[in-house]
Amino acid sequence: MNQLNRVLFCYLAIAVTFSIQSTPGWAQPSPGAEKPLAAAAARDGQHDFDFEFGSWKIHLRRLVHPLTGSNAWVDLDGSSVVRKVWDGRANLGELEVNGSGSHIEGLSLRLYNPESHQWGIFWANSKDGSLGAPAIGQFEDGQGEFFDQESFNGAAIFVRFIFSAITPTTFHLEQAFSPDGGKTWEPNWIADFSR
Repeated sequence: MNQLNRVLFCYLAIAVTFSIQSTPGWAQPSPGAEKPLAAAAARDGQHDFDFEFGSWKIHLRRLVHPLTGSNAWVDLDGSSVVRKVWDGRANLGELEVNGSGSHIEGLSLRLYNPESHQWGIFWANSKDGSLGAPAIGQFEDGQGEFFDQESFNGAAIFVRFIFSAITPTTFHLEQAFSPDGGKTWEPNWIADFSR
């Protein structure tokens, strides 16, 4: 009988322990469990592109034949205007540059995803009039990095955009292609903005 009481007491103690740990307010999260949630809550990101609202002058260097081993670049100059949409959770940018016999008119639509805390950057140019797949990413430590996968000359490549050197009156944007899954990158669009 004494043995049976001990077994029942052990089962009761185990049941009480599990019920307390599973009760909200009593459970203690593991040390790393709360960090991702806290980091996501602390880093909203929906106003990361606010720096770009307004009008800009742009100087663009464009690699004429990317991923061919060519080193022929052209210089273009023009302007960019970025407008706030949805109180900054989206924006629309218009770019127009000319030079070296080239003319580029582009449109960028950037949409913020509040669930992932990331931005999607969609690009279209007046030459083909279609909206491409979004480059997805976010800003961290004052720099934005965005990636997508596209087809270029019939091959799948990765594309990377980096926004850097951001001040109230200047910023730098660089686009690069990778034909080898991100092992190496070839810059092909280097733009400096100022106002």
